[in-house]
Amino acid sequence: MNSSDQACESTTPTPASACLLDGNKPADEHAVLQELARLGIEHTTFHHAPVYTVAEAKALRGDLGGSHIKNLFLRNKKGQMWLITCHEDLQIDLKQLAEMLGAGRFSFASAERMMHYLGIIPGAVTPLAVINDSTDAVKVVLDQSILLDTVVNVHPLHNGATTSIAAQDLIKFLDARDHPAQILDMEPLRRKD
Repeated sequence: MNSSDQACESTTPTPASACLLDGNKPADEHAVLQELARLGIEHTTFHHAPVYTVAEAKALRGDLGGSHIKNLFLRNKKGQMWLITCHEDLQIDLKQLAEMLGAGRFSFASAERMMHYLGIIPGAVTPLAVINDSTDAVKVVLDQSILLDTVVNVHPLHNGATTSIAAQDLIKFLDARDHPAQILDMEPLRRKD
């Protein structure tokens, strides 16, 4: 174990002191933006006050164009994990989604699981967090509607910034990190309440 590994505390769900399942410290904004650059993915990052809800994000973003998303980190009873990314206004019927994916029954994953698998805290869920999933335990599912816009806006591993990248570059990033996305039409899964 090297000295940086000794600074990891597996019980504290904060990026500064937490460990991933493989014992490493999670990547941060700098590392994920370097990875985007390494892959030739153009990006622009806007820093802002931390946001925890879609409503807070809408209030802060102004005229920032492109797809605005929300992300759900889910697990089933067998402990399998999914990262679901859809349009910010889509309220998904999780029972139908689980049936469509053959997952059994979904529940939201804990903050501790989120840190151990994705290296992030609640409110900062992003498809870019697969950079931290060296165990390939998390399956990624994207709503096809977010890929219809030229640009998609994602958090760069924390909720105090938004990074804009081309929608097709999100696919490129996921493929490069060995997390190819399953693309679904999630509109039929819209909750009717």
